[in-house]
Amino acid sequence: MARIIVVTSGKGGVGKTTTSAAFATGLALAGNKTAVIDFDVGLRNLDLIMGCERRVVYDFVNVINGEANLNQALIKDKRVENLAILPASQTRDKDALTQEGVERVLTELAKDYDYIVCDSPAGIERGAMLAAYFADDAIVVTNPEVSSVRDSDRILGILASKTRRAERNDGRIKEHLLLTRYSPARVKKGEMLSVDDVRDILSIDLLGVIPESKSVLQASNSGVPVILNLESDAGTAYEDAVARYLGEERPHRFITEKKRFLERIFGN
Repeated sequence: MARIIVVTSGKGGVGKTTTSAAFATGLALAGNKTAVIDFDVGLRNLDLIMGCERRVVYDFVNVINGEANLNQALIKDKRVENLAILPASQTRDKDALTQEGVERVLTELAKDYDYIVCDSPAGIERGAMLAAYFADDAIVVTNPEVSSVRDSDRILGILASKTRRAERNDGRIKEHLLLTRYSPARVKKGEMLSVDDVRDILSIDLLGVIPESKSVLQASNSGVPVILNLESDAGTAYEDAVARYLGEERPHRFITEKKRFLERIFGN
């Protein structure tokens, strides 16, 4: 049976779609059949970050409405075996998604895939609620700033009370914290919350810390998930996060400031 993962946050612009693309790619690279779904109906950015925007013919809403079958809408990734993308519609609104339709698509995907990653819109509107409703696991993406963390805390409340697992008393969704755009140097200056600050507020397991990096923007602009660039700190951090999710123990990197070369030799 497939494991359904929602990538969510309360605030926009924290890196959910970048995370969904990287995480799904990492799961597939580890040998798992993985599908990633864009729930952001009306905007549709996942296909851009995955580099398959020109291959979109049918979308998630077409499948829900019976205008295309799932096989017609799924786009197989050309770089990574076992990875498929289900894009969102750019011309419909959020009301085009229905709980029954989403459940039908997830049930069909679960027959062939090990993991289904749901790229949620920000906030608590319809698309976000449906992305989270059927989840088994949640990756809560937040930046190290007070407003982002506060909004993520509200999302944790929704995950605990307004999902299928909560309604059926079927155990909690497993929540994982992914801290993005982290800069130890800025934390040191008091410009950002520290990892410990965020963990104290949200009280969920830390899956990974993604450092502030130009490589994330470069990867998005070139349509290549950043996890495929293991020469970048961000790509390495996402690879670590996927490995931890799959049960491997890895130390957390990028939490402390790197010392400059002369400091390493001579000290301060």
